Amino acid sequence: MRTAHIGLAVAVAAIWGFNFVAIKVGLADFPPILFCALRFALAALPLVVLGVRGGPPVPWRFILGIGMVLGVVKFSLLFVGMDIGMPAGLSSLVLQSQAFFTALFAAAVLGERPGPKQVLGMAVAFSGIGLIALEMPAGDSLIGLGLVVAAAAAWGVANLLMKQAKAPDLFRMMLWVSVVPPIPLLLLSLGLEGPDRAWQALTHLTPLGVGAVAYIAFGATLFGFAAWGFLLRHYPASLVAPFSLLVPVFGMSSSALFLGESFTPLKMAGALLVLAGLAVAVLKLPSARPATHRP
Repeated sequence: MRTAHIGLAVAVAAIWGFNFVAIKVGLADFPPILFCALRFALAALPLVVLGVRGGPPVPWRFILGIGMVLGVVKFSLLFVGMDIGMPAGLSSLVLQSQAFFTALFAAAVLGERPGPKQVLGMAVAFSGIGLIALEMPAGDSLIGLGLVVAAAAAWGVANLLMKQAKAPDLFRMMLWVSVVPPIPLLLLSLGLEGPDRAWQALTHLTPLGVGAVAYIAFGATLFGFAAWGFLLRHYPASLVAPFSLLVPVFGMSSSALFLGESFTPLKMAGALLVLAGLAVAVLKLPSARPATHRP
């Protein structure tokens, strides 16, 4: 990869990692499902205001399916899980288990059998999540961990839909996908969180809350997916995907720096196991070349 593109890939990982800090900040001002609705409403704004020629780049069934599974199910589970006690840094790490759920669902639905490296990576990573669970206090924090794991599973389903959609332009697809979640999420928010809580949040906006929504919508969603899609168009996925391993690194370090989150030795051991499992599953070992003998 060109040096500039390596820098871009690292920048996207940093933006996505810090995204979890922004979510925690925003959750102090907004109920989680309403916060999620606002995020996608802002992300869809360029499409609504400017329009995009030619309509969605994939059939509508994929736009609707990805919009519901990724936007409504995955992100509402993540936001609620973080709202009730799941730390930002650990959320950025546990959510990466989506890679393993994607492999499991691909095996069940598409008949794609995971290789030995993937199976080993799953076993190592899920043992790490088990260690993290041992350190989570019973009650809301443990439920929050379960919701983030469920969000990772929903992301795995969305990945299969994206794979089947075969979008030629990931950024344009995400613009259209962002149109789907706001109304279902707003209805969920009104039904589960109540109109009074939503009204209170919307009439008492703070600079931090508005900044958090803007960062997640424009930085993590629009710029992040535009840059990631650019990289995937220019390089093989096997070369780009390993940079996603940096997301929890940036997520955990930024949450420690800005939110003061600390890691006990057991949580750190679990985090290292998850990262190791991801590395085993995602990274490709260099192929051995036969030695050449010169006379």
